[in-house]
Amino acid sequence: MSEPPSSPAARPRNSIASDLLDLLSSMRFAIALLTVICIASTIGTVVKQREPLNNYVNQFGPFWAEVFGKFDLYTVYGAWWFLLILAFLVTSTSLCIARNAPKIFHDLKNFKESVREQSLQAFHHKALGHIAAGPELALSQVTAYLSAEGWKARVQVRDKGVMVAARKGAANKIGYLAAHSSIVLICLGGLLDGDLLVRALMWAQNKTIYEGGGLISEVKPEHRLPPSNPSFRGNLMVPEGGRAATAILSMPNGVVLQDLPFDVELKKFIVEYYETGMPKLFASEISIRDHETGAVSEVKVKVNEPAFHRGVAIYQSSFEDGGSDLKMLARPMGKAGSVASASKPFTIEGRVGGSTELKSEAESLKLEFAGLRVINVENLGGAPTAGGTDVRKVDLVNSLQSHLGSGAKTRTDKELRNVGPSFSYRLRDASGQAREFNNYMAPVELDGQRVFLAGVRETASEGFRYLRIPADEKMSMDGWLQLREALLDPTERERAAKRYAEAATPTDKPQMTPQLQATARRALALFAGAEGVKADNKSGAKLPGGLPALSQFIEAEVPESERQRVSEVLLRILNGSLFELYKQNRSQAGLAPAPSDATTQAFMTQSVLALSDSMFYPAPVLLQLDEFKQVQASVFQVTRAPGQKLVYLGAILLIIGVFAMLYIKERRLWVWLEPAPGQGEATRIRMALSCSRETPDTATEFAQLKHDILKDSV
Repeated sequence: MSEPPSSPAARPRNSIASDLLDLLSSMRFAIALLTVICIASTIGTVVKQREPLNNYVNQFGPFWAEVFGKFDLYTVYGAWWFLLILAFLVTSTSLCIARNAPKIFHDLKNFKESVREQSLQAFHHKALGHIAAGPELALSQVTAYLSAEGWKARVQVRDKGVMVAARKGAANKIGYLAAHSSIVLICLGGLLDGDLLVRALMWAQNKTIYEGGGLISEVKPEHRLPPSNPSFRGNLMVPEGGRAATAILSMPNGVVLQDLPFDVELKKFIVEYYETGMPKLFASEISIRDHETGAVSEVKVKVNEPAFHRGVAIYQSSFEDGGSDLKMLARPMGKAGSVASASKPFTIEGRVGGSTELKSEAESLKLEFAGLRVINVENLGGAPTAGGTDVRKVDLVNSLQSHLGSGAKTRTDKELRNVGPSFSYRLRDASGQAREFNNYMAPVELDGQRVFLAGVRETASEGFRYLRIPADEKMSMDGWLQLREALLDPTERERAAKRYAEAATPTDKPQMTPQLQATARRALALFAGAEGVKADNKSGAKLPGGLPALSQFIEAEVPESERQRVSEVLLRILNGSLFELYKQNRSQAGLAPAPSDATTQAFMTQSVLALSDSMFYPAPVLLQLDEFKQVQASVFQVTRAPGQKLVYLGAILLIIGVFAMLYIKERRLWVWLEPAPGQGEATRIRMALSCSRETPDTATEFAQLKHDILKDSV
C-alpha cells in the first residue's frame, strides 16, 4: 500500500519550505521570540552581569552557580543563544515586512472605487438620502466637501451613476511598517554593538581570551585587538598624571585588550560629594593625543557628557584609586608566649595595587594593598550603649558579647559625619587563602568613647566585623597596646596580681593576700591565653583567651548553681588586676597617675572588651595608617558603536509607528450618486463608512458626515 498523501513523507519539499517560511514570518513566532528576549533581559537585570565567579558561588551556592554558568546567565547579553534569538527575531520580522509590505503599498494606492453600490447596504455605518441637485452638481459638492475635510478621493463614473471612494488615515498602515522596521533596526544595532563583531574578529584573526593577570604591557599580541576594530566597548583606567591607550574588554572567561588609536592622559580628576558621602559630581580633564597625526586636544569629560575622537566615544564611568602611596605602622598582635607578642612596631610602605611579604618564624604571609578611601561618611546617630557595658556586670556564661562585632550598630536617628580616611588590605597565606582587613586612620567616637576601628572579614560577601580599640588621652592606641603587651608578659602579670592582692586585702585579714594573689594570677593568665582549660565539648579545644576563656574555666570547674556568683567575683578581680597593670604601665612610661573618674572607667571598660576580642584577631599584626599620598584614577568607558545610529533611527521609527497605529485610524468612505427616479433634478445618495478600528467616535464621525453631505436632503 502506498502512503496516504497527507503523511509527512508524501508532502513535497516545497510545501515544507513554505510552511517553515510561514512560521518564520508569522506574528506568533515573532511574539514568542520577543517573550523569550524579555525574560532573558529580566534575568540580565536581576543577576549582576560579568561579576567574578566567586561572587556567584557565594550568592547561589556551588551547584546552581555552575548550572547558571552553563547557560551563560552571567553574560546574558553576549550569550550565543541570546544573539541567536536576536538573529531569528531580525529574520522573522524582516520576512514579515517583506511579505506584507507589497500588500500595504498596494492598499495605499487602491481606493477600492470598484465596490458595487449594492454592497454598501452590508456596512454597519450606512445612510441613504436625496438632495435637490443634479448628479453633476451633487458630485461637485461632495468632492469639494471631502477635500476640505482632508479626505483623499477618487471618482469612478459608471453607466447608472458615479462612485466616489475616499480614504483618510492611511498613515496607520505606515505605522505598521515603521514599528516592525524599528524592531529590525534596534536588533541589528544590538548585534553590531554587542560581542558579535568582536568574536567574529577574534575568530578571523586567531585572537584568544586572556585569563591571566599582570601588567597590560606584558600581554601578548594574540590577546590584543587592532585599533581598526569596528565595534567594541571596554574600560580604560588612567591615574592622575598617567597615560593609557589600551582598553579592557570583559569576556565570559577572561578579557581581551583593545588597542586604541590615541592616548588618554588624565591631567586632573575632580570629585564633589553630598553630605551623605555619595559623589555628587566627578569629572576628568584629559588630553587626547592622536597616534597617526600627533595632534593633542584638551577636553573635559563629565558624566553624560562624553568626548569623541576618531569615532570612539569616551564616557566618564567611575573613579578608582590610581596607586596611592601608603605608609603604615605594623602593630604586633601575637598571642601569649609567641615571638610576635614580644616584637616591636615596625614601618611598612607600599602602594595601592601592590604587595609585599610579611615573614616570621611561624609563617610567611603576602600583604596586598587593596584600597584607600579618604572620605568615609558614617551615621553616628543615637544607638544602644552596648560598647559601654560594665564588664563587672556581665554574666560570662550566658551573655558574652560577640567577638569582633560590627563597628557601626543600627541607628535610630541620623548624624552623618566624615570619620576620616580608611584603607583596606589582604593577608594571603601559603595556600592562597586570604582575609580582608579595613582599618580607619583616626579614632571614631562611638557611644561617647573614641575608638580605633580595625575590621576583618573572611570573604567579600560578608560585612566587616570591627575590633574597637580605645584611644588614650593622646588620641592614639599606644596606651591600649602597652596594656596588651604587659598582659602578655608573665612578669608584669605577676607584679599586677601582687599589687592587686595587697590593695584588696582587708587590714584585719592579712592571710587572704596569698589567696587573692593566686586568684588574680590565674585570672590574668586565663584572660591572656597563657593558661588554658580543656573545653567540655566534642573538640576539646581550648579558647585563645579573653572573656570566653574565663567562661570556659567556670563551666569546667564550678558547679552550675555557683557560676553566677563566681563569675562576678572573678571579673571583679580581673578588672582590678588589669587596672593595676594599667597603672604600672603609666608609671614605667613616666606618665601621671590615671585619675579615678568616669573617663578612666570608660577607657578601662572598653580596654577589657578590646583585649578580649584581640585574642581572636586573625592576624599577627595590625596595620595602622600613618601617612598617605592619594593618587586618583578615572575609569572611562570607551566605545565604538556603529549600531548606535541604527538604534536611534529604530527608536524614532518605533515612536512614529506606535503613535500611528494607536492614534491614527484608517477610514474609507464610499458615496454612490445616481439620478433619483421620478424626482426631476434630484440625486439619490447612498453612503457607507468602514474603519480599521471601531470606536464610539466612529459613529459620531459618520453621523457628522451624513449630516453635512445630506443636509439638503429632500
